[in-house]
Amino acid sequence: MEHINVIGAGLAGCEAAYQIAKRGVKVKLYEMKPNKFSPAHSNENLAEIVCSNSFKSNLITNACGLLKEELRRLDSLLIKCADEAKVPAGQALAVDREVFAKLVTDKISAEKNIEVVREEVKNVPEGVTIIATGPLTSEAMSEEIIKLTGKERLYFYDAAAPIVLYESIDMEKAFTADRYGKGDSDYINCPMTKEEYEMFYNELINAEVVVKHDFEKGSLFEGCMPIEEMARRGPQTLTFGPLKPVGFDKEYYAIVQLRQDNKEKTLYNLVGFQTNLKFGEQKRVFSMIPALHNAEFVRYGVMHRNTYINSSVLLDETYNLKGTNIFFAGQISGVEGYVESIASGLVAGINAVSKYKGNDKIVYSEHTMIGALAKYISTPNKDFQPMNANFGLLNSDKKFKSKLQKYEYLASRSLEFFVIKIGE
Repeated sequence: MEHINVIGAGLAGCEAAYQIAKRGVKVKLYEMKPNKFSPAHSNENLAEIVCSNSFKSNLITNACGLLKEELRRLDSLLIKCADEAKVPAGQALAVDREVFAKLVTDKISAEKNIEVVREEVKNVPEGVTIIATGPLTSEAMSEEIIKLTGKERLYFYDAAAPIVLYESIDMEKAFTADRYGKGDSDYINCPMTKEEYEMFYNELINAEVVVKHDFEKGSLFEGCMPIEEMARRGPQTLTFGPLKPVGFDKEYYAIVQLRQDNKEKTLYNLVGFQTNLKFGEQKRVFSMIPALHNAEFVRYGVMHRNTYINSSVLLDETYNLKGTNIFFAGQISGVEGYVESIASGLVAGINAVSKYKGNDKIVYSEHTMIGALAKYISTPNKDFQPMNANFGLLNSDKKFKSKLQKYEYLASRSLEFFVIKIGE
């Protein structure tokens, strides 16, 4: 076999293909679009993102921010494209999703060592292969993965927030500002009085949701909880969560934040408003937010099934399926989030080359975020669940006076491992 196969051209698959190609090995990158689309995808470009447009904080004292900085030092193509496609979002890295996907598609297509094959793969091909088919893996490939792993699939659910037109937001009832004065007032804030919030809350918890099929029923992932499910935990859950009113000069009872979704500033998404409400109910209930009383929704929130394998017993710390030439990358491997998926693709891609050339595998230090995440998904855990990057994955015996001091130390220690590009 004179090439490495990568199945799936999402964030993880594209990053893996790039890391392989830049090391002089040919890649066949398989993508089933446009011949077949998953329930959440509609764009023919590679690396299409369908939930939030945010890659989270850029601060290295934030776990995801640290992971992004590690990836920059490892020459991540996807993070480079995200930086190029960014839109204002305070300390966060948010992107124009169309510009981002087009950038990735153009750069991948220009790589002489990458052949993009537009067809659905139903059987795992021979040779070194990375499966990066994502959380909405097709039924045929899902069945193939069951045969490979000998394990039943596990499920969790991901929900996407609605997007509204900027021109339909009542700016007389909203204001622009970032919490605690950080950033350049990139967020639109929609305040609510106690009475307005209570009316909104009561309608939210009693609104109609989409009825799931039996095969879709299961547990919800805490990191992407639908807002109506979160609200049912108690009347104040939202005001201590996505609608918390703190960090502004004036006191408010509740604040709904809107984040810029494209460079033209014509689209804004409702931060933390992932939802499984019926479309009509979303329009009715979310329009109760005073600044959104005439909001025009260009995309309603949706909820879809995500699939991942029990990586804690199946994979090693390089995302390699133990005892095989097969790697998994992206959310199907048990990492959760855009940047985490990219990180898994980078590690899998680099190690696929090592496997292909007969070299030793490359394991990143558990003191780095990229290494700690790989260690988490490959450590036996009877209650294994998808994981975001977080500082709880990095251990330290030192005592600190504050969380910030601790995070600064952990970030500094991590980046010491990336003075040079590991794995070149």
